[in-house]
Amino acid sequence: MTRILVTGGAGFIGSHFVRTLNDATFDARESGATETPGSGDIVTVLDKLTYAGNPANLEGVPHEFVHGDICDAELLSSVVPGHDLVVNFAAESHVDRSIEGAAEFMRTNVLGTQTLLQACLDAGVPKVVQVSTDEVYGSIDIGSWDEAAPLRPRSPYAASKAGGDLIARAYAITYGLNVSITRCGNNYGPRQYPEKVIPLFITNLLRGEKVPLYGDGGNVRDWIHVEDHCAGIRLVAEKGEPGEVYHIAGTAELTNKELTTRLLDACGRDWDLVEHVADRKGHDRRYSLDDAKLRALGYEPEISFEQGLKDTVRWYAEHRDWWTR
Repeated sequence: MTRILVTGGAGFIGSHFVRTLNDATFDARESGATETPGSGDIVTVLDKLTYAGNPANLEGVPHEFVHGDICDAELLSSVVPGHDLVVNFAAESHVDRSIEGAAEFMRTNVLGTQTLLQACLDAGVPKVVQVSTDEVYGSIDIGSWDEAAPLRPRSPYAASKAGGDLIARAYAITYGLNVSITRCGNNYGPRQYPEKVIPLFITNLLRGEKVPLYGDGGNVRDWIHVEDHCAGIRLVAEKGEPGEVYHIAGTAELTNKELTTRLLDACGRDWDLVEHVADRKGHDRRYSLDDAKLRALGYEPEISFEQGLKDTVRWYAEHRDWWTR
């Protein structure tokens, strides 16, 4: 029986990861555990339940729930011991909110990460995965970043995630903690809090309300379905090396204007509902990841952007109660 702790597990990506654990097939013995995770796993979710954490995301999914903060060392000392794998999704993650107020991002994403890693070290956890973002690299005009690219964050959010990543690497090198780091592009899918662009646009368009398009709409993002992201994380939990970074790239590189066009088409709306707004401060122009390192371990995304977006729009249309409340 494998015990897995998922911090931030009531959020968008974390809750999807918890859902996928029932079908996980990776060999936990590779990560130091004694058995292969499957339907018999004991999954503990630790979540602070901020505005983006929603217990409804875990309805019908077997798990033990602990309401708490990864900055709470005393709580972690009682929760972490006995787990075979810890996956850290807990984070403040919205760039606009970090621009308005950076302090909480530094607290959770830097201090919280260190507090959690120390608890894992003290408890002798066999494997830890730190979930991060491509935004730590800043912006790239052409080509794609590999894992050796320098960190050049341009927003308080990105800087706080870069700090957490560096702390994770330091714990691997200095203390020998078996922690790997994943960095991913922009996620989309069901149950994403509607402050991020895809669920925000979908829910507004379904209501016939306008959607805001930053600047000239030329900023480029690489989109990945949340289920493909979770598959990459599971693979890193199985085969990732201590202190190493692994990219999980997307399947569709689009400008925000191109994305808007696809969302309008999917929702049956026209450009008259698009409102051009002033660009975000320090807005990164383009992200792009090279994930050859993870693909060499056997990773391959399965959900095309076309199908994934269609399914996502349908989910929000069929689950208005989830986002209207």
